[in-house]
Amino acid sequence: MSGSAHSLWGGRFAGGPDVVFRAINDSLSFDWRLVRQDIRGSKAWAVALGRAGVLTADEVGRLERALADLDEEVARSPAAPSDSGAEDVHTWVEQRLVAMLGALGKKLHTGRSRNDQVATDLRLWVRDSIDERVEEIRALQRAFVALAEREIDTPFPGYTHLQRAQPVLLAHWALAHAESFDRDAGRFGDARRRGNLCPLGSAALAGTAYPIDRETLAGDLGFDGPTANSMDAVADRDFVAETLAAAALCAVHLSRLGEELILYSSGEFGLVEMDDAVTSGSSIMPQKKNPDGCELLRGKAGRIIGAQAGFLATLKGLPFAYNKDLQEDKEPLFDAMDQLSLCLRLAERVVAGCRFDRDRCRAAAAGGFANATELADYLVEKGVPFRDAHEQTGRIVREAISRGCPLEDLPIGVIRGHAPAAGEDAYARLTLDATIGKRDVPGGTARARVRRAIDAFRERLDAGR
Repeated sequence: MSGSAHSLWGGRFAGGPDVVFRAINDSLSFDWRLVRQDIRGSKAWAVALGRAGVLTADEVGRLERALADLDEEVARSPAAPSDSGAEDVHTWVEQRLVAMLGALGKKLHTGRSRNDQVATDLRLWVRDSIDERVEEIRALQRAFVALAEREIDTPFPGYTHLQRAQPVLLAHWALAHAESFDRDAGRFGDARRRGNLCPLGSAALAGTAYPIDRETLAGDLGFDGPTANSMDAVADRDFVAETLAAAALCAVHLSRLGEELILYSSGEFGLVEMDDAVTSGSSIMPQKKNPDGCELLRGKAGRIIGAQAGFLATLKGLPFAYNKDLQEDKEPLFDAMDQLSLCLRLAERVVAGCRFDRDRCRAAAAGGFANATELADYLVEKGVPFRDAHEQTGRIVREAISRGCPLEDLPIGVIRGHAPAAGEDAYARLTLDATIGKRDVPGGTARARVRRAIDAFRERLDAGR
């Protein structure tokens, strides 16, 4: 391929690359996803070369028009070209410009390297992709807030160690998940902010030799400014690693949600039924309704975590500045963000379609002696030290277990036999509504607090925060 139009680097070589080398080296099949970012960056570079006096105004205008036409061509036919022979997306764009403009198409790469070019393209792609994931997270959060609105009066069993612990409102459970995804949106925002610097002008590693106004160039592309060090700019893939880390943790949160709904929808729990549209049946058992959607939320997490771990392993031994190993950043990034997008959009539909059995939720919330902590707190109010109240309540629970009844069905004499400070007013404190209502602190599950939390969350979402 010596001197071939298919290559940007053939002059130094007497022969063409081996077919197996091309199979491992060429990246057009997957870095094609950067084509519109590459065109956008190329437009900005043409303008920057014009400002630097490298290109005339006429040349800049012709390049801009050709790149706009190329962008429209890509929009009409978005599939990667299979027969161009181009090594990568940057080669393909240059090939098309040369075909359209002749020698002028070859001028565009003046002062630019594929090293700073791909770093810029990828930062633009990551920025766009993060914005899309955050919107999908917000849609999921809105589904949780809507569920909380619907179920604000529904008691729900709270678990620790997957054992019934204390009753909460179902709305409180929904907002708990919404909060975890709020942190995910914040982490994506942090990754976006740190990655929103422009490498263009760094060239291969030493910086461009032309008087490029890098501040203005960065602004043209929507970056907060130029990168500070040309070697770091072409070597840095922290923004990819951070994005994958945010994606991995978001996938973990989706997996935890999926696991809970799988459990709660089982016959043993029977607290929720998922919509037919996100479940499947069995090829042999006619009665089955399988939570396949939630199982895939759980399963996809491993794939996304693997993308993060694999890419960190790729990075860990690389010297500065650019190394071809960095080509391995794209496939795990693209796949992780694709899979996370699917999962977020599915989770929004799962949550929106959940139908909770309010009677069973209430019964489960009241079961398992979930009001025992409230009894201990009641005894504390009567002057009993908490450790003694805890011990006395534990003995009362043991008594109730032996009798096969809930705490509130024990005769007052039996209660007082273990807790002498108890009175008849204890029974009013042991009701489900009283137990939930007593947790009246910021972040607690009392109805008034949950109502405020719903309103605050809705305000945050409406404000785009």
